[in-house]
Amino acid sequence: MKILFAVSPVISHLSPMLAVARMALGRGDEVVVATGTHLKLAVENSGARFLALAPEADLDFSRIEEVFPEHHALPPGPEQIRNALQIFFLDLMPPQLTTLRTAIIDERPDIVVTDSGFMGRAALFLDPSRPPVPLVSCGFTLLSLDRPDGAPFGLGLPPAQDDADRARYAAIAAEFEATVEKPTRTYANAKLAELGLPPLPCSVLASFVLSADAYLHPTVPAFEYDYGELPAHVRFVGALPPPARERAKPEWWYELDGGKPVVLVTQGTVTNADFGELVQPALAALADRDDLLVVVTTGGRPVTNVGPVPSNVRLAEFLDYGQLLPKLAAVVTNGGYGTVSLALRAGVPIVAAGRTEEKADIGARVAWFGVGIEIPAQRPTSEQLRDAVARVLSDPSYRARARSIAADMAAIDTRAEILGVLDVLVERSIGPPVQRAVLPA
Repeated sequence: MKILFAVSPVISHLSPMLAVARMALGRGDEVVVATGTHLKLAVENSGARFLALAPEADLDFSRIEEVFPEHHALPPGPEQIRNALQIFFLDLMPPQLTTLRTAIIDERPDIVVTDSGFMGRAALFLDPSRPPVPLVSCGFTLLSLDRPDGAPFGLGLPPAQDDADRARYAAIAAEFEATVEKPTRTYANAKLAELGLPPLPCSVLASFVLSADAYLHPTVPAFEYDYGELPAHVRFVGALPPPARERAKPEWWYELDGGKPVVLVTQGTVTNADFGELVQPALAALADRDDLLVVVTTGGRPVTNVGPVPSNVRLAEFLDYGQLLPKLAAVVTNGGYGTVSLALRAGVPIVAAGRTEEKADIGARVAWFGVGIEIPAQRPTSEQLRDAVARVLSDPSYRARARSIAADMAAIDTRAEILGVLDVLVERSIGPPVQRAVLPA
């Protein structure tokens, strides 16, 4: 089988897609990955062949505050969500569509797999004359479908408990419809019309899930709200493995096994330009905790950007999470979906504090499912962080709940689930796939 992956040019989208690519490579499939040029080395290190996105889509999101300074200045909330949908997803839809059309002609893949926010896939899915190549959407965040209780996506609203909650959510949803969903759908449909394509049959957010022949959701039902009966093409596939990073261990790595509880602090790889939002107040909160070892990953930013470093803190731009996470007592994060998913895969409790993008919703799930504590702030105080970390470490219920979700994740053969979906779609489109020897994972 030949698989074309097309991925938004940001490492937090690429890393889970490369995990899927390695699964396919491991059984002998041919894999081509189209993404940003600045991510070429990561693609090639996975064993896949790199293909550049069309120039207008080939951006470097690792310095988001430089590429989109006007977005970086917006406060968290509906306006920021609307702006993100337009500039990160919809403005890139035409060149992403060009990328897919060209690659399908040149590469002749059996199937196309994209991250769910790759709107070129949504455009191609709407094209009645598209080639008969199955299109798969792979989630990089929470389900963005309409909720039964009416709560809008991204605002951090837990499931409604009574009629009063539902009434309040209805009012919030009406405003969200006016400020986010209607204008972004209008914006999307105008771009689709310019491409000679029909309009979206749903909201832009819902199209992340619905505009594909299959949607792979990289988690388990135990960490997702109840959406009622889901579309038949939606499949929970369990947690994806951590990124494969062949890096030399830092000289302090041995200290992780020194007997002290280890706490990871991270702002991920996107919203990490200002360490004053989370990292610095977290270090101030834990500076006097000589009984803890605090590890900070800067997501590619220079470690010197962190500022003063207490004696119990160790720094690195990146670490091998596959080896690090089992050693952790807790994770302090701004709520990135990748970090939260990997923490849960390892059964590690979480302190989440972030409000940008969909992070409010992720933090709300951390609290709702009892796997940690949410601090509903973009800039939590040191006092809030000190108290939250102390509670997560002292109350065993958080770790117990995280381990329960980890057990659910471990019960799913993620590799078999994902490759099985791809095989079924290809068989339906072109006939039985060529049998290949399955190599060790």
